[in-house]
Formats: sequence, C-alpha cells, structure tokens
Amino acid sequence: METFLDIFGFSFGITGPIFVIMGLGILLMRIGLLTDAFIEAGTRMVFTIALPSLLFLSIARTRITEQANLPLIAFGIVMTIVVYLLLEWYARARITPERDRGVVVQGIFRSNMGVIGLAYCVNAYGEPGLLAASLYLGLVTIVFNILSVITLSRSLQRRQGAWRIVRGIVTNPLIIGIVLALPISWFGLRLPPILQQSTQYLADLTLPLALLCTGAALNFRSLREEIGNTLQVTVGKLVVIPVVFTLGALAVGFRGIDLGIVMLMASAPTAAASYVMVRAMGGNATLAANIVALTTLGSLFTTSLGVMLLRSLDLM
Repeated sequence: METFLDIFGFSFGITGPIFVIMGLGILLMRIGLLTDAFIEAGTRMVFTIALPSLLFLSIARTRITEQANLPLIAFGIVMTIVVYLLLEWYARARITPERDRGVVVQGIFRSNMGVIGLAYCVNAYGEPGLLAASLYLGLVTIVFNILSVITLSRSLQRRQGAWRIVRGIVTNPLIIGIVLALPISWFGLRLPPILQQSTQYLADLTLPLALLCTGAALNFRSLREEIGNTLQVTVGKLVVIPVVFTLGALAVGFRGIDLGIVMLMASAPTAAASYVMVRAMGGNATLAANIVALTTLGSLFTTSLGVMLLRSLDLM
C-alpha cells in the first residue's frame, strides 16, 4: 500500500506541471511579455498545426489493428451521448433564460481533451497514455462537435443544416491529422526520417504553447457576471461528469490505464473551443468565457483529488 505522500506525489506530478505553465502564462500576460495577438496566433497555431501533428505522429507510430482499444472508445462515445441527453433535460427544467441552455449544456459535457486532458494523460502514463488518449480524443471530439452545434442551435433557435455540420467535421484539423495517420498505422508504413523529425518539432510545441496561451487568456474579472449559471456548470463539469464517467467505467470493468484515461479526460475543464463556437453563433459569450476560466482553474484541484482517490484504491 502506498503512503499518502506517494499518492500525493503521483497526483501532483500529473497536475503540477500544467499548473506551473498556465501560471507562467498568467504572469507573462500581466507583465506584458504576452499579448492578445500572441494568444490568438498561438491558439490558432496549436489547433491547426501543432496538435494535429501530435495526434498524427502518435497514431502513425503504432499498429492500430493491434493496439486500438475499441471498448474504451465506444464507452466514451456512448457515455457522452447519454450525458448530453440528461443535460438537455436538466437545462430545460432548470436553466434560464432559454437562450443560455445550450451554453450550459455544452459547458458541462465538452471537455478540453485536446490540451489539458491530453497533458494529464501524458504526465500520468507517458507514451502509452498519449496513444490511448489520442484515439479516444479523436473519435469523441467528433461527437462533441456534433452535439455542440445541436444544443446551441436549439437554444438559440437557429437552424444548422446537415451539410454545415458535416463540413465542420471534415475540415477540423484534429480530425484531418487523425485520418491521415490511420492508413499509415493500419499498413505499418514508415515515415521518411525528415518528415518524422519535422513533424516531431511541430508536435513538441503543442502542450507548452497551448498551456501558456490558456493561462494568458484566463479572465477572472468577468466572473462577476452570469455567476449563477457559471457555478452550476462548474460543479457539473468538475464534479458530476468525472464521477459519472468514472463510476460508469468501473461498472463495465475498466481498470488501470483505461480507467485513468476515462477519469482524466472527463476531469479536463470545458474546452476553449466552446467559447469560440458560442461567440460565432451569437450566444452568451460572457457566460461561455466565465465557464472556461473557472473550470480551467478548478480542474487542477479536482483532478488532483480524483487521482489521489483512485490511486489510494489502487485502481489506476
């Protein structure tokens, strides 16, 4: 049985580096070394180039026919849909005004798996964690995008045609990176050394640049506005969702790294992309920004507690 200090050290080893880099982003923004323009360009760089490169390499280097964990991926997709349906029911009964319901629903179920969730998994399990999380992330992200468009369109009473949804999926850089890697992995092809090393350089930018930009972009001044719905989403995202996903994973028999991936991905804060989507569709952008800021800060603490609990029970 591990001691409390061993468990605490393992937990802090996962969330501590993320806290440090995000904190550095906040500090550099305060003293003027980072600017809004840098954050916008850096975030776009991560989303369109660096993170797709990371996912591409992670999948391309493996034999997906031998290592793909289909039960884990299926669990993530099914649980996301079930949770979404329950949240739609809850929002209809408890969230006012009606136009904010989609922002709340999306804020609770849509995790920042591509940056913080992935960082959690890498810190916890290294390369095996990166592979398992990449495949999980790739397919569940498709579900996130579809459900986000549906819930925001419903609450804002806007029509989004099927073609627009499909176009949004097929042009998503993360999906493109994963799709390009699948045939390489499937047939066991080897990348040319120059291409592999060049892509590796881009992939190595992902986590430090993304975490710096995430920290620098946090705006706690806006938290005074829309505080009621913000707190509901924060509790749902950081407590209810991780508990539901973890208990569900335990019930179907996941243990070790599989259980850890589920818990860590579910514990990630609300995706920053949710704010971008809300703003683009004319929703309550202030509420969306509040949700991203508060869940990002809180996730570091709730995830640490979750890791300590599972580790103390020798489940991950």
